[in-house]
Amino acid sequence: MIDKTADDHSSDEHSGPGATEQGQAPQPARKKLGFWQTMSSVIAASFGVQSRKNKERDFEQGSISGFVAAALIFTVLFVLTLVVIVRVVLA
Repeated sequence: MIDKTADDHSSDEHSGPGATEQGQAPQPARKKLGFWQTMSSVIAASFGVQSRKNKERDFEQGSISGFVAAALIFTVLFVLTLVVIVRVVLA
């Protein structure tokens, strides 16, 4: 049996399939969020019911440009819906 001390900096601690040259664990491939996943996250977040799991997924896989675009689309549709509801009620 090989005795490893704290001073031994051998690289076999982090070696293995998929390990990087710096000895770090490999990063899984980043999947991008789809349009409907982004929209559902924006809608849930706007009403304050976003789950922690989805929030973490959004930060890991989402892009700021996708969320900005989805938020703009949601805002326009939300305002138009309110305008239609008010016009129907006042008519």
